[in-house]
Amino acid sequence: MQEASDPAVDGGVQIDAVWSHRVAAPRLPASWLSDEEIAAELQEVQRRRARDAAYEAELILALAADRPAALDPPAGSPGGRRRGWAGDEAYCGVSEFFTAELSAVLNLGRGTAAIRLARALVWRDSLPATFAALAAGEIDERRAQQLADVLMHTSREVAGQVEDALLGEAGGLSVYKLGARATELVLELDAAAADERRRQAERAADVRVHPSPTDGRSTLTADLATDEAAECYDLVDQLARMLQADGDPRPIGQLRAHVLSTLIRRPADSGLPQVCAEVTITAALDALAGRSTVPGEVSGVPITAGHVRELLARIGVLGLTPPAGGSLTYAVTGPDGELRATVTPAELVRLAGRGCPAHSGEADCGCAVLGPPPGTDAYRPTDRQRAFVTTRDRRCRFPNCGQRVGWADLDHVIAHARGGDTDCTNLCCLCRSHHRLKTFAPGWRFQMSADGVLTVTTPSGVTRTTHPPGGRHHPPQPPPGPEPPPDDSPPFSYEAPPF
Repeated sequence: MQEASDPAVDGGVQIDAVWSHRVAAPRLPASWLSDEEIAAELQEVQRRRARDAAYEAELILALAADRPAALDPPAGSPGGRRRGWAGDEAYCGVSEFFTAELSAVLNLGRGTAAIRLARALVWRDSLPATFAALAAGEIDERRAQQLADVLMHTSREVAGQVEDALLGEAGGLSVYKLGARATELVLELDAAAADERRRQAERAADVRVHPSPTDGRSTLTADLATDEAAECYDLVDQLARMLQADGDPRPIGQLRAHVLSTLIRRPADSGLPQVCAEVTITAALDALAGRSTVPGEVSGVPITAGHVRELLARIGVLGLTPPAGGSLTYAVTGPDGELRATVTPAELVRLAGRGCPAHSGEADCGCAVLGPPPGTDAYRPTDRQRAFVTTRDRRCRFPNCGQRVGWADLDHVIAHARGGDTDCTNLCCLCRSHHRLKTFAPGWRFQMSADGVLTVTTPSGVTRTTHPPGGRHHPPQPPPGPEPPPDDSPPFSYEAPPF
């Protein structure tokens, strides 16, 4: 522990403020420690992590106090929140835009930031004894989080009763068991809270894709009522076992995945309208020709070059044929993956045959015949601008936001009303929530360079930068220093030691 003082003078009286802060003790290499010492150190790490979690919550609450919901656009006014809009709710009088700022400060997703704010509010308002134990390192972070998550939608009175009953024995229960016991007590003390949790979960239900970073596959998940999930699984399992009984040699798990995919993509008797999936495939020409192993992407998920070739061959794209009921657009990129133009196959063939208008008849003159679509004087972007910007951005460009362009707006980075051009260098994709934040939340700054690099600065002064996802970025090289004169002698002298 180290102490410091800060003398100050107030009205002729000298005040000496003293505070203390921890000084990290030097750590011995783990290989020097005995098993008992390693175990003790691991337990101390858990206590430090708990104390840090409590301090992080205090900091989040302090910043949230400076972002009141009173500054948000009121309902019915321009930018006011409407029912059904995706985004962030206002928590206990905190601005709905605060979690976007917190996500930028922590460099985490908005959903994670919202969870941290919600837990901090529950600890402070409903579980003060748990909050104090966390700050003292007497309960670990995971168990404190579990209590907050279970008791988030119940009253303070019920939360206090559950805390009184469980906090003392929390360390002796597994995290799962602690959550189960808390849930049982809530059901006993306040069944209405359980119904509210079920309604909250139903409103937040969604289908999500979780890409695997290594094997070119992804996991599709759906939030369903337990009875629906059990029914869906049983139907898929029955159909998979029918295929297995008919002699299909694939493992049963692979058959279940095949059945589920087929049922969703070909809903013959579901009563649902026929729809076509929109899938964006990105690949380098050299990789398609087998001359390189540069990976491609399917709707933003990386896959190997070989996987891309198989996929394109299967849907006939290599023959310039769009899939049935779909369309085909080429994205022309530069050497670093930066988007240069978007064009249909027919336009590409026509331009290749016509060549450069200024040098008609000359073969391979080297002039560019494709580029970004031109700007327009109108407020609304043209169809070609929309195709270019959505292909370039692919998702909402706000830091750590993964909303796809199908749910995003094309926003003027410099507002059109303030002289901003309707040009691809001034347009980017923002989801509705972050579009509203940029327009109505005070203190934010958005800037975009000509190559599509977006820089966002929060009211608290944290700056995050996002690049168009297709480009490969190289770290800036330092400028070369001046060349030394040829007869420059070394800035030191050397004297041989006596023997």
